[in-house]
Amino acid sequence: MNCKNKQKNRYVNSVVMVAILLTAAVFVVTASPAAGAKEFVQPTYEFSTNYYDAYGEPDLYVSVLGDTEFERGETAQVRVVLSNRGVLYGFKSKTNVDTKNGDHAKSLKELEYESLRTTAFGLKAEMVSTTDYIEVDPITSIQTLDSLYPGVLPEDPMSFTITISDNAPAGVYMLLLPVSYEFQSQVEMTDGSTVRLGLPDLDHTTFYKTRNTTLQIPVMVEPAAKFVVSDVEGELTSGQSGIINVTYTNVGEVEASDAFARIVVMKPLSSDRSVVNLGAIAPGESKTASFDLAADISAVEKDYGIDSEIKYCDEDGEIEFSENIIVEVPLKSRDASISITTLALAGILLIGAYMGYNTMRKKNDKK
Repeated sequence: MNCKNKQKNRYVNSVVMVAILLTAAVFVVTASPAAGAKEFVQPTYEFSTNYYDAYGEPDLYVSVLGDTEFERGETAQVRVVLSNRGVLYGFKSKTNVDTKNGDHAKSLKELEYESLRTTAFGLKAEMVSTTDYIEVDPITSIQTLDSLYPGVLPEDPMSFTITISDNAPAGVYMLLLPVSYEFQSQVEMTDGSTVRLGLPDLDHTTFYKTRNTTLQIPVMVEPAAKFVVSDVEGELTSGQSGIINVTYTNVGEVEASDAFARIVVMKPLSSDRSVVNLGAIAPGESKTASFDLAADISAVEKDYGIDSEIKYCDEDGEIEFSENIIVEVPLKSRDASISITTLALAGILLIGAYMGYNTMRKKNDKK
C-alpha cells in the first residue's frame, strides 16, 4: 500500500470515528442532562489547546399550558414551558493532530464536550406586562432554570400570576418574557497543565457567552357585558318613602339578555321590591330601573351607597352576574325640612300680623 492510500485510509477512519463519537455524545447529553454543568472558575487559554470550533447555539421557544383566555377582574396562573431547539451544525478543525502523542484521542474527546454547545445554562426568565390592564405579581415574575438541553423539556413548568383589570377592554394582549442564559462558546483540552492550578482531574476547560432573548406570550381578555351606573334620579327623606330611578349602561362588548337589576339595602334604608326586570341590554345601551325605597326617621342626612348587581344571560345562554355596582342615593333629614317649613310659616304669620297691625293703627288714627 502506498503513502497516499495510507493517508486516505487514516482520514476515512478519522471521519468515521468522529461521526460515531458525535452520535454517542448527543445520546449521552439527551439521556443525562446533568452532565456538563459549570462547577468551577475556568482556566485561561494559556492552559489549553483548541482542536475544533463548533457551530450552533441554543434556540429557545415558549409554549403555554392550558387556556390563555381570561375574564376581567380575574387573577390567574400563566404556566409556560421553555424548550430548546438548538442545532449543532458542525465543526472546524483548528489544530493539527499528532497521533503519536495522543492528540488524536484528545481531539475526539473535545468533540464530545463541544456537543454541549447548544445547551443553555443558568436561565433567568422575567414576565413583563406591556399594558396597565394586566399586572404581573412581582413575587412570581422571575423564574429560573439551571439548564435546558435541546429536545429535553423541564420537569416543571414556570408559573406566573397575573391579574386582569376590571376595566380591561376585550382583546389580545402581549406579555413579554425576556430570558437571559449562558452557553458554551469554546471548549479546549488542558493537556494536564491545570495541575498547577490545583485541578489535576480537569482534562478540558470551557468558555461561556451570555445571550438575551425576548419571547412573547399572547393572552386574551374575553368579550363580555359590563355595567356601570350612568345616572341616578330622586332623593329620599328620613321617615318617608320615595322612588329612586337608577340607569344602568352596558359598556361591554356583548349583549346581556333577560337582565335583572337587584339592589341590596340595609338599615336605615329598606325596600319592598329589590329586583327589577330590565330585559335585553345591547352594548352601549342604557336601561332604567325604578326602586321604591324607604328611610327610617332616624336616618342621618348624607349620600348612601347601595350595593347593586345585574343578573343576565350571556351569548351562550349561561347565567352571569355583574360585579358589584354602587348606587349613590342622597338622603335629607326630615327635621331639616320641617324646620324650614316652620320658619316659612312663621315668616308669613309675622308679615300678616304686621300688616294687620298697620291697618288697625291707620283706622284708629282716622277716628
